[in-house]
Amino acid sequence: MKRLSTQVGIVGAGPAGLLLGHLLHLEGIDSVIIEDRSRDHVIERVRAGVLEQGTVDLLMASGLGDRLRREGMRHAGIYLCFQGRRHRVDFEELTGGRTITVYGQNELVKDLMAARCATGRPLHFEVADVRIADFDRAPRIAFRAEDEDCEIACDFIAGCDGSHGICRPSIAPENLRRYEKDYAFAWLGILASAPPSSDELVYSLHERGFALFSMRSPAITRLYLQCAPDEDLREWPDDRIWDELEARLSSAGGWRPNRGAILQKGITGMRSFVAEPMRSGRLFLAGDAAHIVPPTGAKGLNLAAADVRVLARAFAAHYGEGRDDLLDEYSARCLRRVWKAQRFSWWMTTMLHRAPGSEFDYRRQLAELDYLTGSRAAMTSLAENYTGLPME
Repeated sequence: MKRLSTQVGIVGAGPAGLLLGHLLHLEGIDSVIIEDRSRDHVIERVRAGVLEQGTVDLLMASGLGDRLRREGMRHAGIYLCFQGRRHRVDFEELTGGRTITVYGQNELVKDLMAARCATGRPLHFEVADVRIADFDRAPRIAFRAEDEDCEIACDFIAGCDGSHGICRPSIAPENLRRYEKDYAFAWLGILASAPPSSDELVYSLHERGFALFSMRSPAITRLYLQCAPDEDLREWPDDRIWDELEARLSSAGGWRPNRGAILQKGITGMRSFVAEPMRSGRLFLAGDAAHIVPPTGAKGLNLAAADVRVLARAFAAHYGEGRDDLLDEYSARCLRRVWKAQRFSWWMTTMLHRAPGSEFDYRRQLAELDYLTGSRAAMTSLAENYTGLPME
């Protein structure tokens, strides 16, 4: 058995785990990060790429902003499209200067991995048989790496291992409350080799269903269609996907998405989930391990960043000042923001997706969008939530 010791053991090397490790390093706090997937798998996962203003500010302040500053695409608003017309919501003007930045999650992961490697601190990929134990008093993380059994003794465990990880299920069911909601639709998403035809994201409600135009770079677009959760991807050849995207996104004036070779496609289910509390003894959950939101509001990655910012500050107070009040308040602080993000994501989702077989709901949705795009107060509420509520 190979034995390691550290102050904070981090399970999961996605954005939450890597960012937490970086923030802890800046505070002089040691950590070990383990991940059961390969480095390439973690990098190549195509996920959300919309960063709130607060997330961008955090990355910049943490020394992670060089490539983000050069390559991130700053957007001052979004378009809402319905009944064949696009309506712009000006975030920058409505919020006093706050914007969003489009920067692929895989690009952010590359930056975080490079920063971690520069510190020389441990980062283990493709580990197996991960288990955590004794997190009520003397936490341990056991795993197998390169045919060797290993164990980490640590002061705390940060569970950043996502919705299918081992950390949350390790908490006794009687110590954890679960709140869940499933939606009656999913997203068919594509990554296409096509230059963006819009300078900002386009959210569209069409009688055939929802569609979203997004982007990843000046040469790559990311687009989504509402579909059934059990949709068979084999029934969606490329031409059918593009025809449906054009039908749902095209608007007055002739705007439509540019076509190109489809590089990736897949089905993403829609689900809301919250685990309370986000702490059990010396185990702290962060990111998707604690909560999941529908992607409509672009909150998943941003909630993870907010979680680890709060957690890093709590660990800094513990080690630097001998204070545990921030650790004790961690769950409550994060959950206030999580539930507000859940509300916003639910609202965006139900406003923009067609409920199966409900013409009444469709007419109501059109009326809501008509009101929203004609009311400064309503647009301000959307802008404040989309660009990000305060992290504290």
